[in-house]
Amino acid sequence: MRNEQLSSLLQTHIDAGDFPSAVYLVAERDQIVYEDALGHSVVEPYRIANKLDTIYDLASLTKPLITTLLCARRIELGELTLDSSVSHYLGEFDRTDKQSVTIRELLTHTSGLPAWRPLYLLAEDESERALGAIANLDLEYKPGTRVVYSDLGFITLGILLERMSHQSLAELARHEIFEPLGLTQTFFNPELALQTGIAACETANAYEANMCKETGAGEYANSRQRVIWGEVHDGNAYFLGGEAGHAGLFSTARDTFAIAQQFVGESTKLLTPETCQLFRENMTAGLEEARSIGWQLAATKDSTGAGLPPDSFGHNGFTGTCVWIDPQHQRVFILLTNRTHARALPFANINAVRREFNTLAADLRRRAQT
Repeated sequence: MRNEQLSSLLQTHIDAGDFPSAVYLVAERDQIVYEDALGHSVVEPYRIANKLDTIYDLASLTKPLITTLLCARRIELGELTLDSSVSHYLGEFDRTDKQSVTIRELLTHTSGLPAWRPLYLLAEDESERALGAIANLDLEYKPGTRVVYSDLGFITLGILLERMSHQSLAELARHEIFEPLGLTQTFFNPELALQTGIAACETANAYEANMCKETGAGEYANSRQRVIWGEVHDGNAYFLGGEAGHAGLFSTARDTFAIAQQFVGESTKLLTPETCQLFRENMTAGLEEARSIGWQLAATKDSTGAGLPPDSFGHNGFTGTCVWIDPQHQRVFILLTNRTHARALPFANINAVRREFNTLAADLRRRAQT
């Protein structure tokens, strides 16, 4: 099921040093039509050839695939309301500037919260203080007036889900997503025995260390200096125990596809088709990006889903991952790379590669049907 054009495109970027490995999967109407594994999932400390079942740190794909899906299930059940105040569920947000922030605004990145802050520094290495540290931050704009992509908003949603359910996010995901779908290679905090089957990430976390300095947050004495391999790359997720609303999910391309199907009305097993309409709805019209709950829409200028129908939706992950869903044609496009591994800063900006991959894959499917 390898497609020569798609494999050649990605191999060119592997050869150029943009990323050491890639797995892709293209599916239509619940059937995988193209997939391949290229390169080496690990280059340092030794080389491991990539495989179709290599497990990747999905990074921010955690936001839609786990946090958004769990929120959507609660919206469907009436346990969570999009336009309810976050402070109704989390007392830490019951303060003058944040009382009006809604669940919808967290899910669409319009809450006013900053994009990122090193919670491990702000909370002085005490993870139970993370939400308080977020609530103490000044809003950067009036809620609902701008789209500013925010890790902090989804960390807040993850904590909200844990408070509501009295379970950890990993337990929730296992009970409500992984087990019902029969997923065996998807988890938070993978066991050490699985390490050689996981794509490696950055050596130390120089990228975040630089961000800490640039934002004036200072230096983190406990930052990891080893190759980050088999543990979450994101510093805040690692600080929060490896499971957080914004990052921490590990999976293969095929398991990722199984979760992606839950957002399409014709294939979902975990939601109603009516709820799946929410993911196609532009809730930020007139703002910087077109966003539905948890996803960016292809209608967004310069999105990595350019070339797909405007109500297609997708998401990128910092480690080099990407999922886009075209609900009109029931197509799913998955590209997993580990662009942060075995490469000096700056990491390659692979948004153009993501766009080219999605556009080519969609074109191949169009041509296959004519």
